[in-house]
Amino acid sequence: MLRVGIAGYGNIGKLRAKAVKRIKNAELVAIFDTTRPASIDKAVKICDSYENLLDQNLDIIFVCAFNNVLADFTVKAFEKGIHVFCEKPPAKNTAELAEVIEAEKKYGKILKYGFNHRYHYSVMEAKKIIDSGKMGRLLWMRGAYGKAGSIDYDKNWRNFRKLSGGGILIDQGIHMLDLMMYFSNSTFSKINSFVTTAFWDIEAEDNAFAIMQNDEKVTAMLHSSATQWRHKFLLELCFEEGYINLDGILSGTRSYAPEKLVVGRREFEDITHAMGKPKEETTWFEYDNSWIYEVEEFFDAVVHDKPIRNGTSQDAYNALKLVEDIYDHSGFYQDKS
Repeated sequence: MLRVGIAGYGNIGKLRAKAVKRIKNAELVAIFDTTRPASIDKAVKICDSYENLLDQNLDIIFVCAFNNVLADFTVKAFEKGIHVFCEKPPAKNTAELAEVIEAEKKYGKILKYGFNHRYHYSVMEAKKIIDSGKMGRLLWMRGAYGKAGSIDYDKNWRNFRKLSGGGILIDQGIHMLDLMMYFSNSTFSKINSFVTTAFWDIEAEDNAFAIMQNDEKVTAMLHSSATQWRHKFLLELCFEEGYINLDGILSGTRSYAPEKLVVGRREFEDITHAMGKPKEETTWFEYDNSWIYEVEEFFDAVVHDKPIRNGTSQDAYNALKLVEDIYDHSGFYQDKS
């Protein structure tokens, strides 16, 4: 039986606890949170510090805390011989993450990052189609990921850079950036960007715009926004033989629903009637098991000493480096310093 601890028992920590319950050979034995949980299984020990949590003879720890402690918590867990599942973003910056990767190599423990979007059904189906080669070469991508900031959005810890490292881009847009690199099997070497605070009185950004290009000249455009007002997830991918659109994504609130995958084939034969309006196949998805699937993959890697497939430290580094590059090219934070 694998002994599991959770550092940070907010919404995400509770989601991870539910997923752990589905693992037959795992048991949640302890948690640590700066606010004492109102209700929890009496068999679970509530620790008064992270160090106390690490002393509970754990095999695995889920790090679901503020961004400013993610890297430090991960390294300390490695030093105790504990495998780590850490939420995104992996750290406030790549300098912190580089120290984590060094510790990962030194201690040889399993490390996985929570990029759960890769485990959504629409994403997994799109990846299968792309990898089959049926759509031909990828030409470009265009993504919009936007939400409506709440009435107290300006007071949310995610907008205090000392805690988060940035704003809506590092918080939510990082998922879209990860998918763009996942689908293109590449990173981006050329970047133009604008990062702004358009509406909220906050020190971090509420909108980020980026145009990126990889070494194969695949161009990607991103808009990450906290002023979308109507929640939106849309990733369009255009290929030589057609296109794939990921429209909507399921979440706990279902405010980004419905989730669907649209696949269209270009039409060159019938230039009179079919040109520009190809036949489409649309698949709708009603369930989101992404949180479960990624935890199951993590435990499988721990039990069988297998490499992580999705959410590796390299995946995390690439995503965080791209976030940093977008910030740097915009000059947004340099102007604030």
